[in-house]
Amino acid sequence: MDSGSPRHLKTWLFAAFVVLSNSLGNFFIARGMRTLPELNSPWSLLQAIFTPFVAVGIVLLISWLLSRMMLLSWADLSYMLPVTSLGYVLSALLGKFFLNEQISLARWGGTFLIVGGTILVGMGAPDSREKT
Repeated sequence: MDSGSPRHLKTWLFAAFVVLSNSLGNFFIARGMRTLPELNSPWSLLQAIFTPFVAVGIVLLISWLLSRMMLLSWADLSYMLPVTSLGYVLSALLGKFFLNEQISLARWGGTFLIVGGTILVGMGAPDSREKT
């Protein structure tokens, strides 16, 4: 597949949306949960769902799931999963800079290993059924 083809561009755009919606969805849920007391019952969980940050996070994660399903309809799982794992990197950065999380050197090392693996996988064709 030509790397400039519309299908290749569509695959990368959807992969970017999958990464962003997953990372931002998790970020908003984490942000919202930090403003609430510890959940100790199903009722408190239901109340948490309807708080603004958590609700935005849920909508983003629903978008993530639907876009991931679409992406899987035209890209191999063995391609899509490593490429979208960049969401872990973005999540770490969001946690560090916006939630003031302390990230250990070992965790940063794992994050950079994910980036390296993503680069290797991204060099291949998204769909193994197509000629490269």
